[in-house]
Amino acid sequence: MGAPGGGTDDELTTLRARVAALEASSAATAPRREHHRLRSFFSGLLVVIGCLLVPLGLVAAWTADLLGDTDRYVQTVTPLASDPDVQAAVANRVTGAVMEHVDLPALLEGVAPDQRPLVEKALGKLGGSLESALSSFVHDRAQDVVASPAFETIWTDANRAIHTSLDRALTGDEDGAVKIETDSVTIDLAPVIERVKERLVDGGLTVASNIPEIHTDFTVLRSDDIGKAKTGFALLQSLGLWLPVIAVLCVAGGVLLAVRRRRALVAAALGFAVAALVLGIALTVFRTVYLNALPASVSPAAAGTVYDTLIRFLRTSVRVCAVLGVLVALAAWLSGPSRPAVLVRGLWRSGIAATRSTADRAGMRLGPVGGFVHRFRLWIVWILVAGAALAFVLWPHPTGWVVIGLALALLFALAVTDFLAATDVAAEGGDGDGGGDGVEAEEKRGPAPGRAGDA
Repeated sequence: MGAPGGGTDDELTTLRARVAALEASSAATAPRREHHRLRSFFSGLLVVIGCLLVPLGLVAAWTADLLGDTDRYVQTVTPLASDPDVQAAVANRVTGAVMEHVDLPALLEGVAPDQRPLVEKALGKLGGSLESALSSFVHDRAQDVVASPAFETIWTDANRAIHTSLDRALTGDEDGAVKIETDSVTIDLAPVIERVKERLVDGGLTVASNIPEIHTDFTVLRSDDIGKAKTGFALLQSLGLWLPVIAVLCVAGGVLLAVRRRRALVAAALGFAVAALVLGIALTVFRTVYLNALPASVSPAAAGTVYDTLIRFLRTSVRVCAVLGVLVALAAWLSGPSRPAVLVRGLWRSGIAATRSTADRAGMRLGPVGGFVHRFRLWIVWILVAGAALAFVLWPHPTGWVVIGLALALLFALAVTDFLAATDVAAEGGDGDGGGDGVEAEEKRGPAPGRAGDA
C-alpha cells in the first residue's frame, strides 16, 4: 500500500499541471486576440472611409463626365429643348426681351403707308390694346420658334459651343458665352431672338427687322451659394474617376483585412448601397431647397426640369451602386453557412440534379465535356464571376438594369456550369476529386468553431 495521502498528492500535481497548461494557453491566445482586434478595427475603419467616399466619388465622376466630355454634356441637356416647361420659359423670356426693346409708336411711324394695312391686320386679329396685341403676337411667334426643330438645333449647337465656357464658369474662369454671377449660370438667347424676329417679319410685322440685336439670358442654374461652389466643382473635376476608385479600394482593403471576410463583405456591400441611397435622398432634398430659393421671376417647373435633366445620369449612378451593393451582399450571404443560405443552395442543387436526371433519361450524353467541367468547376466559376465584373467595369455608363441583366446572365452561366458538372457526380454517385463540393461537406459537418460569426 502506498503512503497515506499519496493519491491526494498525485491529484494535486495533476491539477497544478492542468492549471499551468491553461494559463500558458491563455497567455498564448491573448496576443492573437489582440491581433484580431487590431485587424477588425482597421478593417472597419477602411470600410467606413470607403462608404463615406462613395457619395463624393459619384459626384466627382459625374462632374468630370459632365464637364470633361462635350458629347456627354450635349447628350445630357438635349432633352431640355423639347420639354414643354423649358419651351414656355424660353418663349416668355424672349417675348419679354423683345417687348422691352420695342418702341411701338416709333415702329408704327416707320411703317410705310402701303404696309400699314398688313400690320394692322396682323395685330387686329388679336384684339385688346395694341401693346398687348403686339405682345401676344410676339409670344406666338416665339412659341412657334421654340417648338420647331430649328430650336432643337439652336439649343444643341449653342450648348456644344458653350461647353468649354461652362467648364470655365463652374471651375473659376468666367470667360465665354456662359456667365456665372454670384447666384446663377446663364445662357445667351440672342440666336433664338433672331429667329423670332424673322418669324415676325414673315408674319407681316416687317418693322420687326428694325429691332436691334438683343442679348438676353436664360438661367440654367441658380443658387445663392453657386459662387462658393466653384472651388468644389474644380476639386471634384480634378479628382474625376480617382475618388470612386479610392472608395472601392478602401472597401476592398477593409474586407481583405477582416478576420471574418464573408461577414465583412456583406456589411461593406450593404454600407456601399446605403451610402449611394443617402446621396439619392440628398439630391431630392436639395431639389426642394433649390426650387424654394428661386425668385418669383423664374419658372419653378422649368427650373425643376433643368435640375432633373442635369442630374439624371447622377441618379442613374446612384441606382447602379445601390443595386450592385445589394446583389454583392446577397451573393456573399448565400455563400455562408447560415441555415437559410444552406437551404437555398440545397434547393439550387436539387433543381440542377433533377434537370440533369431528366436529361439523362432522355438520352442526353455530353462525353468528355461533363468530366472537364466537373474537374475545373471552381476555376470556371471564378472566370465567370471575373467576366461579369469586367463587363460591368467596361460597360459605358451602365444602368441599374444593366447590373441586373449581368447578374441574371451570370446566374444562368453558373446554372449551366452546375448542370454540366453534375454529369460525373451522377455517374460516380459522389464527389470523385473534391472539385467544388467542399461546401457540401462543410454543411454536413457544420461550421467550424472559429467561423461561427460568419452566419
